[in-house]
Amino acid sequence: MTPTDLRQLRPGRADRVGNRLFNGLMRLGVSVLGSRELAVRGRRSGEWRTTPVNLMTVDGERYLVAPRGHVQWVRNLRAAGGGELRLGRRVETFTATELTDDAKPELLRVYLRRWAWEVGRFFDDVDAGSPDERLREIAPGMPVFRIDPS
Repeated sequence: MTPTDLRQLRPGRADRVGNRLFNGLMRLGVSVLGSRELAVRGRRSGEWRTTPVNLMTVDGERYLVAPRGHVQWVRNLRAAGGGELRLGRRVETFTATELTDDAKPELLRVYLRRWAWEVGRFFDDVDAGSPDERLREIAPGMPVFRIDPS
């Protein structure tokens, strides 16, 4: 494993406050640019864990990108194989398939085009205009999941 594979950026104080705000909005049924509350069972506790995510649609397929790397929700989603996307009273159960690093560059580019204002700081010097080679370099540190209804 390389340091990129182990990449895990923890939220700071401002991030935690923002996450609470976004979760509150989503519980009221308000989505900001496709945001959802992701709920996944903890891999050890079995309890529901929630976090705000940006649900991305590309060519009719839906994806979740983990710009902070291999964080807890990623590990829980890998273990559980699926979870729930919540917005207000709507709850959608899904299964998740993690993509290979080769499948990520164009999806990361689309993600950055849409949400760079929010998550660009997690991508260091990479942006939507970066060459494919650079996107491939960071791909191991950016988990991406295809979401399918279950």
